Amino acid sequence: MKHYRFSILLPLLFAACTQTTSVTDRTTENRNKQIIQTYFNEAWNKGRLNVLDSILSKNYINHTPSTPNPPKGPAGLKPIITAIRAGFPDLHYEIKDIIVTNNRAVARVVMTGTQTGTLFGIAPTGKHVEVNQINIEKIENGKITEHWRVTDELAMMKQLGVVK
Repeated sequence: MKHYRFSILLPLLFAACTQTTSVTDRTTENRNKQIIQTYFNEAWNKGRLNVLDSILSKNYINHTPSTPNPPKGPAGLKPIITAIRAGFPDLHYEIKDIIVTNNRAVARVVMTGTQTGTLFGIAPTGKHVEVNQINIEKIENGKITEHWRVTDELAMMKQLGVVK
């Protein structure tokens, strides 16, 4: 009789433990998705740079910055966002896809904007751009700790008329 109870109880216990883990993973993945949505919608699209203090770690590393050797943490990204938003005052990122795990997020986005301001030494062109990007974020304890980005910069420079 004892073995019978154990044989019924063990699969139920295993199922409960497995379910708890997957619920925890889904909760973390949902949180990571929300972090990425906040990153693009608030910081980049709206220019609310103070949000970076709550979603980036103080040791955040930007592996593909638009400027050489930015400082770690939010202080390194804020001037980059400011500069890009100055070049493209109507800057907008549209999230096309987000893939999340418990410690990573990959976002495929399309950046659009009209260059009416100077952009890293490029005089205003008045031209509208639409540029594809892939962003990879490492997320630990609810904060982005590392960032990698691939941007179709050649397409952007062609659209701006800087290269043929």
